Amino acid sequence: MTVVSETIAPPSSAAPAAVRSQVTVPLRFPDGFTATAEVLTFHGLADGKEHLLLALGEWEQALLNPAPAGPGPLVRLHSECLTGDVFGSQCCDCGPQLREAVEQIAGAGGFLLYLRQEGRGIGLYSKLDAYALQDAGLDTYEANVALGRGEDERDYTAAAQMLGALGASAVRLLSNNPDKAAQLTALGIDVTEQVPTGVHLSPANHRYLAAKRDHTAHTLDLPPAGTGQDLPPAAAVPTPEDLLARVDALIPGLRERAEETERLRRIPESTMEELKEAGVFHLLSPKAVGGFGMGLETYAQVVRRLARGCPSTAWSAGHLIEHVWMLARWPREVQDEVFAGGPAPLAAATGAPVGAAEKVPGGFSISGRWSFASGVMHSEWALLAVQHENVRLQCLVPMSDVELLDVWHTAGLRGTGSNDIRAEKLFVPEYRTLDWALLGAADNPGSRIHRDPIIHTPMATFLNMVAPAATLGAAEHAVELFRERMMVRKVKHTVENRQADSPLAQARFSQAYGLVATARLHWEEAVRVLSAAFKCQPFTLTDEERARYRLSLALSGEASAEAVRLIMTGSGGSVHRLSHPLQRIQRDVNVLLNHASLTMDPILEQAGRGLLGLGFTIPAETF
Repeated sequence: MTVVSETIAPPSSAAPAAVRSQVTVPLRFPDGFTATAEVLTFHGLADGKEHLLLALGEWEQALLNPAPAGPGPLVRLHSECLTGDVFGSQCCDCGPQLREAVEQIAGAGGFLLYLRQEGRGIGLYSKLDAYALQDAGLDTYEANVALGRGEDERDYTAAAQMLGALGASAVRLLSNNPDKAAQLTALGIDVTEQVPTGVHLSPANHRYLAAKRDHTAHTLDLPPAGTGQDLPPAAAVPTPEDLLARVDALIPGLRERAEETERLRRIPESTMEELKEAGVFHLLSPKAVGGFGMGLETYAQVVRRLARGCPSTAWSAGHLIEHVWMLARWPREVQDEVFAGGPAPLAAATGAPVGAAEKVPGGFSISGRWSFASGVMHSEWALLAVQHENVRLQCLVPMSDVELLDVWHTAGLRGTGSNDIRAEKLFVPEYRTLDWALLGAADNPGSRIHRDPIIHTPMATFLNMVAPAATLGAAEHAVELFRERMMVRKVKHTVENRQADSPLAQARFSQAYGLVATARLHWEEAVRVLSAAFKCQPFTLTDEERARYRLSLALSGEASAEAVRLIMTGSGGSVHRLSHPLQRIQRDVNVLLNHASLTMDPILEQAGRGLLGLGFTIPAETF
């Protein structure tokens, strides 16, 4: 061991420190990589801890060639992580970052500072306590705060002292963390370049990395969990306008395949591929898992525009998008599982009728037959409602574990394939069951994981949007078809060469057009009321606002359906052929009107009570 007593002036903002000792240590990593380090210890460090500096590669030459004339030393500030550095924990990326840093610095010449700041400065025991809180749904920063500690308690004064003791006043910093560069700069170390580290993803650390990216602006191009595919850079993530333009481009193809969709009683695979390629199912998926993290307005517009091409496709796609959002409300363990294949896991969801659950060791045994499983023909997962004693639960099960019953033979929305699901004494592990009230609340487990505002809203208010949006889009398409037909159709027992020249037909068209315009205004009012409420954190919706938005949606559906009725009665007998799109629109709209979000009698009753300040006769959150 060589004892060194020389002291070099430290940065002006940090007290002096001196090199205490220097020893040569050969290094070997589990993958076989080897390097030789000069390990230095110090006197006079501000926090009194036993930090180490590993000088690697041609470090003396790097010190002699500082920036801007030369490259300068490459430096990594690495905080101690016993679980990751020693035991190979996959909950973080510390071990792989340490291995990467040694190789890069050995090649370039510079220093790895091994700083005794376990758990971002809170200590090993507290870090393990934070791990337990992360398992319960908090992110890595929220867990520290919940323990009464700071999000990041690390101080890099000692690091600046160590660099100053070696005369490294200007460095290239190997880090994705902007705080490290900021602190070094404030302490008098000139950071001439910030060199990013790689993304070391494991099945267990995706949310940890996403939290670092989203919470503290780490420069991470993070791929979707469990895939080898790169997450599109920010510039490639579409704006809402870009996404809507992609959807509009799909409409002609949806119209061409509408008859095939109905015949197949499911969305054709070609359509599903187009929807996936357009990123439609990423719409409500959280940004932390590679989704777009968009809001209600864009979602409702996407469903409406898809319905201009095919209402069945709009219905199924709308619910599949919505169910991704529902999965993002679950605790971390479930999210790690379902988002492992990418940001848009497809799931069916149904609660009618509610199944039965029996508590068994490790979880629940569930039985039931569930109807109206929208999206089931394209799903990997099923979300099933069950009753256990006085508690309603939602259970998440793989589609491979349940029986799919082909019963969807209907007059309208045939292309949705909303078949039944049956299970008998199916075991569901406890972590894949969740209290329905907790899942539906604004303060749901996913709201502790994701910052996207849409995750922090009650679920019931969001579930009423698909049917009204699909009904409006279908009616808008019907008006287009009626106009085209009127311009060429010759009507029997009239003197005009085409229907459009008839004053009565002109009046009929204007009435249908006006009804659709009225439906659109009602629909936009409902979206506006809900959007304003969603922007409030915590989410608030008065009885009057709830009554207004539900009434507006119902009136929108009623006006859309009346427009379609007028169009059909004025379009002649040939539109009732099964090959004509107008009859399909009429049948689809008739089925949509029977959905709970558009059934007029109970909506008018409850909305009237809400508008009069009498209070609802049902729980407000279910209306």
